Amino acid sequence: MNTAELEAEAAGLVLREFSERTALRLGQILVDLALAEGLPVVVNIRTADRTLFHAGLPGSAPLNDLWARRKSNTALMFQLPSLLVALRNKAKDEPLERHGLVAADYADSGGAVPIRVRNVGVVAVATVSGLPQVEDHKLVVRAIRLLAAE
Repeated sequence: MNTAELEAEAAGLVLREFSERTALRLGQILVDLALAEGLPVVVNIRTADRTLFHAGLPGSAPLNDLWARRKSNTALMFQLPSLLVALRNKAKDEPLERHGLVAADYADSGGAVPIRVRNVGVVAVATVSGLPQVEDHKLVVRAIRLLAAE
């Protein structure tokens, strides 16, 4: 995936609304997809100040929780998918530290996708950790698209 593809993809991931019930439904979709495929992931959905959904699936590890938190922080800070932030930073040869962000709290690795609501903007982030970064990202995008289609 390249930056243009990720930018276009992100622009199309817009929901009509988002609430605690929506977060629960999105979390259920992610867990169902991961369990059906035997994926050892952590799923996290949160706002800037609150966790709305969290699940550690079989085979995931505590380290995945840390990665999910750091990737979520990045997506919320930039209001962009963490994979897009990673690709842009790599293209510019810029670490997150250049933006004043410390590696203990932020990671520019794919898997965190902002949840945008039409006429509102970014309201939360959905994150998966446990797979290679592009696969983490794709799983979240699949789930958001399934949710939007309901």
